[in-house]
Amino acid sequence: MNFDLSEDQRAIRDAFARFSDERIAPQAAALDEARAFPRQLFGELAALGFFGMRYPEDVGGSGAGLLEYSLALAEIARGSMSLAGAAAMQSLMGTKFLHMLGNADIVERLFKPALQGRKIGAICMTEPDAGSDLDAIATAARKVDGGYVLSGRKTWITSAPVADFFTVFAKAGAANKLTIFLVEKHFAGFSVGREIHKMGVWALPTSEVGFAECFVPDSHRLSQTEGDGEGHLRKTLAEIRIITGAMALGVARAALAAALAYAGERKQFGKPINRFQAIQFKLAEMATDLEAAVHLVHYAAWLHGAGRPHHKEAAMAKLNASEAAARICDQAARVLASYGYAMEYPVQRHLRDVRFTLIGGGTSEILKLIIAKEVSS
Repeated sequence: MNFDLSEDQRAIRDAFARFSDERIAPQAAALDEARAFPRQLFGELAALGFFGMRYPEDVGGSGAGLLEYSLALAEIARGSMSLAGAAAMQSLMGTKFLHMLGNADIVERLFKPALQGRKIGAICMTEPDAGSDLDAIATAARKVDGGYVLSGRKTWITSAPVADFFTVFAKAGAANKLTIFLVEKHFAGFSVGREIHKMGVWALPTSEVGFAECFVPDSHRLSQTEGDGEGHLRKTLAEIRIITGAMALGVARAALAAALAYAGERKQFGKPINRFQAIQFKLAEMATDLEAAVHLVHYAAWLHGAGRPHHKEAAMAKLNASEAAARICDQAARVLASYGYAMEYPVQRHLRDVRFTLIGGGTSEILKLIIAKEVSS
């Protein structure tokens, strides 16, 4: 692969970099402290066309590739991981299955408005006793006249308190296999439960949701056949892992920039601390970790765009980028020493937020199992 970005790719990256510098970063701390969904910036991202980047022009998107999308998302995450998480949910996981499988009414009434930021989507997979183990999902869909009745509970649902519609994975049919349904927030029997208070990404609301005999009409079964949900999900997992890696790049870049700036200004024993070898070693390791992660994420995204096998590379990219970002944020806090622990500096936020990338898209342990299986086959 030629790692030189095209002129169009650089233009996309630079446009979102400016937006991050001018609009996101100045508000990031206040958004975090308010612990409220960033509606204003969310709307501005919609106006920039971010939510439609991965979708074709005939439905209101721009048809951009995953590499272009990843470049933009990394810049958003550099400004605020909370906003990046909300944007990623809206532009991929929360809307993808509507575009792939939704009927004309769903596309016109929910999907297209979501690309414009007028509707908000979420996805419901994780349950109290089911995370990486999809077979453990217990939410059930019982066939009745005209539709299905859903019963169960989901947890760790990003954007749940503000979402208008939810893509739900539940077991249905004689084979009791995963099937995809679309639930709108006004459906009887659906409820948003307790909010989950997290270490980081404070401006990204996360809650439990419940289905108490929730009726879903046949028109809202997104699966073409009962039990095809796992197949559709696995086709999307590589994208989810690559974009999670892209978010990790963004927060890592922000942490490194903060460490470099502080090390150039802070003086000890009569000279800036970036003149001391102990600090220089940290900065060198952080920069190297970041550069390696950038190349792996971009390579996986390029493979995806080229239509080449990329399941293993997506897992590697996410594993490497999230772990590297966690190390970079930790080292940045060490460079700032006591100020790395102070709320007035952004490094403490980066250190808290980067944990989000270690979990989303599969834990490091699950990814290692996937990679080991790929390289051993």
